[in-house]
This record gives sequence, C-alpha cells and structure tokens, in this order.
Amino acid sequence: MSADVLGRWVPERPEDVAEVFAKADFPWWIAGGYAIELAVGRELRAHGDLDVLVLRRDQVLAHELLADWDLHVADPPGQGELRPWRPGEVLRPPLHDIWCRRTPKAPWSVQLMLDEAEGTQWVSRRTPEIRLPIDQLGRTSEAGIPYLAPEVQLFYKAKATRDKDETDFKAVLPLLDAPARAWLADAIKVIAPNHPWLRRLLPVSRT
Repeated sequence: MSADVLGRWVPERPEDVAEVFAKADFPWWIAGGYAIELAVGRELRAHGDLDVLVLRRDQVLAHELLADWDLHVADPPGQGELRPWRPGEVLRPPLHDIWCRRTPKAPWSVQLMLDEAEGTQWVSRRTPEIRLPIDQLGRTSEAGIPYLAPEVQLFYKAKATRDKDETDFKAVLPLLDAPARAWLADAIKVIAPNHPWLRRLLPVSRT
C-alpha cells in the first residue's frame, strides 16, 4: 500500500504499545521485525511499521481497547484500499489487517493483525495445517513486553524472503533451541520445500 495515497507511517515504539495494551484482558504480541529485536535484545534495522498480533476471536475486545484511535481495515486485503473499522463490526476472513493511528490527523503507527485459533491452538491464517499451542506462541521480553515467538515470525517471513528478513533470520537463529528450529523447519517445508533457510535448520529438524 502506498504511503503517498494512504498516509505516512511513524511506528510506535514497543514500550509505548505495551502501555496502550497494558489493560488488555486478552493475549497480544508484538510481531514483525520488532518481535525479532525483542528476542535478540538489540536494534537491528529501521522499521516502516509496528505490528501487533491478536487472535481473531478477541477482535471486539481489541477494538474496544483502541476505541479512541482511528482504525481502518484493509478491504480487500493487499489492494491498497482502507475503510473504517466500525465499532462492533466483526471482521471475517480474509480480512485481517487493520491500520491504526491515534487520531485521524496523526500518522499511522500500529498495524493490528488478526490470526486464527481453534480452542487452545493457534492456526496460521496462511496455512491452516500449521499450528501451535497458544501458550507457546509468544515470549516476554526482559521489560515485560509480549512478542511473537521468533520461530513463528520467521515462518511468516519465509514465504517471500527479503533482505530485511535475512537480517532478522541471521540475528535470531543462534537463539533458537532445537524444538524451535525443528518446528520452523517443518513449517517451512510445507510452504517452500526448497527454501534456503532449511539448510541451516535441518541439522536439528525432523527429516
């Protein structure tokens, strides 16, 4: 989506988002590149936005939490079009991407992403056969900020890997334990059996 058409982005800082979501009575996680930085404990690169992941079943609660914000949903997804996300409106798949800014005149600062769940399982919205117990979906930084588990974030980055994704992969790979590497390798095999990351994950993955 073009910032020239839809407005400029000035991402919130993770600590500021954590303050906004401090009253949330539902799970949420910093996602995207910032999630990788929270995992490694240092800045890696510049960011164009800041992603927050919530489960689709908690979307009404998320909307209520951000009631004072200006919220727009990408509809249809990926086509460069936004429309207001109305209070009480329940978004159905494939809608999952909400642009958020503190006021209509402020820059966009948070991208709220909706993901699927079945019972106690997180389900990838892109590939439903990829699943993980929700209680394993995230980690918490030393400052107490929830963030998406790096192996899950890297799975999303593996579909169309860019230079910044390779930067993130290199930085966080040494921190992934054997179960995380195995899960990531198995997940990537589903979407990209010849992905170059597999060679660096396979020594500890299931074959």
